[in-house]
Amino acid sequence: MRERVSDDRGETLLEILVAVVLLGVAVVSVVGALLTTVQMSDLHRKQASAAATARDYAETVERRVAAGGYVSCAPASAYLPSVVGFGTPAGYTATTTSVRYWTGTGWGSTCAADQGLQLASVEVRSVDGRAVERSVVVLRRPCGQGSQC
Repeated sequence: MRERVSDDRGETLLEILVAVVLLGVAVVSVVGALLTTVQMSDLHRKQASAAATARDYAETVERRVAAGGYVSCAPASAYLPSVVGFGTPAGYTATTTSVRYWTGTGWGSTCAADQGLQLASVEVRSVDGRAVERSVVVLRRPCGQGSQC
C-alpha cells in the first residue's frame, strides 16, 4: 500500500478563482483611473485653450474699436469674429453673445442714445461643447468720433 504524502500543498480551484477575481478588479480599477485621467486632461486643455482664445477675441474687438471701429448702438453682429478680423482656431467657435449700452446710471439692453460706452460679451466654445469660456470687454468710443476727451 502506498503512503500518502502529507506535505503536498496545492491550491484549490476556489483559491485560484478568488485570486483571478481580485486581480481582475485591480486591473479594471487602474484602467478606469487612467481613462479618467486622460479625459480630464483633454477637458482641461480645451478649457485653457478656450479661455486664451476668448481673451484674444475680446482684445481683438477692443483693438478694432480703438482703431476707429466703434459702432454707435451696435448689435452683437457688429463685433463678430469675421467683422473684427479675428481668426478662430480649429476646433472652436467664437461669437459675440450680447452688447449692452451705458445709460448714464447703468448698463441697459436697449440703446436709446449712445453714451459712448458699450459692454460686449464674447464666447468661445469647443466644437464638442465640453469647454465654454466667456469674456466681457468694455468698449469706449475713441476721441474724435463724437465723444468728449
